[in-house]
Amino acid sequence: MRHRTPIGGAEDKNALPGEDVNWTHTTLAAPHDVPDKVGRVRHMFNSIAPRYALVNTIFSAGRDRLWRRRAAELAETRAADVVLDVACGTGEFADAFERAGARLVVGCDFAHEMLVRAASRWNGTGRLCEGDALHLPFPAESFTITSCAFGIRNFGDLPACLAEMFRVLRPGGRAVILEFSRPANRAVRFVYELYANHVMPTAASIVSGDRTGAYRYLPRSVVSFLDPGQTCAELRRAGFSRCQAIPLTAGVVTVYLASREL
Repeated sequence: MRHRTPIGGAEDKNALPGEDVNWTHTTLAAPHDVPDKVGRVRHMFNSIAPRYALVNTIFSAGRDRLWRRRAAELAETRAADVVLDVACGTGEFADAFERAGARLVVGCDFAHEMLVRAASRWNGTGRLCEGDALHLPFPAESFTITSCAFGIRNFGDLPACLAEMFRVLRPGGRAVILEFSRPANRAVRFVYELYANHVMPTAASIVSGDRTGAYRYLPRSVVSFLDPGQTCAELRRAGFSRCQAIPLTAGVVTVYLASREL
C-alpha cells in the first residue's frame, strides 16, 4: 500500500519535488537520531515492498543471496533448529535457513506489505508473523537461532531489540546477524561508497518507483551506523557471549555470530 500523507513535521518541507514525504535532506543528516524513525522506517518498507527483493538482487549483482546462504552456513544450522528471523522482510533469509535444513523457521516483521510479499514468494513450510522487534510476540526461550538480515540498523531502539532477540533464544542457542558495513580497506571503501551513495540511490529509485527517499536513507544508514566492534559490544551488553564479526565481500557486509550460554 502506498501512503501519501507526510510522516514528520517541519523538516518535511525539505522533500524533493514530487516525493512521497519520508526521508529528506534534514532527516538524513542523522537518520538514527530522528525521533519518529520507527514510523518512517515502517512507511518506507511498506512503500518499497513490491520491488524490494528485485532491487536487492540487481544492485548487489546477486551477492545478497550468497550472503544470506553463507550466514546460514556459519550459524551451523541443523535439523533440530527452530529459527526466528526478525525483520524478515520478503523472506529471503528465512528461506535460506529452511534450505539449510532447519526444522521450523518463523519470519517476523512489522511492515505488513513486506509480509504479503513473503507469503506470496516463500514456498517453504515456515510461518510468518506481523510483530514489532521491540516486543516480540513469543515466550522466552522459544528458539534455537535468532537472526536478522540487513535490519538492525533500522531498529528504533537497538539495545532493546537485541535484548528481545536474546530473551526468546534458548540457552545454548545462537544469534546470526547479517548487516552492511564499511570496508576497512580505504580503496575498497572509496569505490563502494561512491557506488552506494551516488550511483545506486538514483538507479534503485527508478527501478523500484520509490518516492520516499528510501534508497538515499539505506546507504546513509550504513555509514552512520555502528562499526563491527561496536556492534559486538552491543550484543555482549544484551547478554550474548563469544561474539564474532566475519567480513564478507571485502567487508561490504559482516556476519555477526553470538551465543547465549547454557
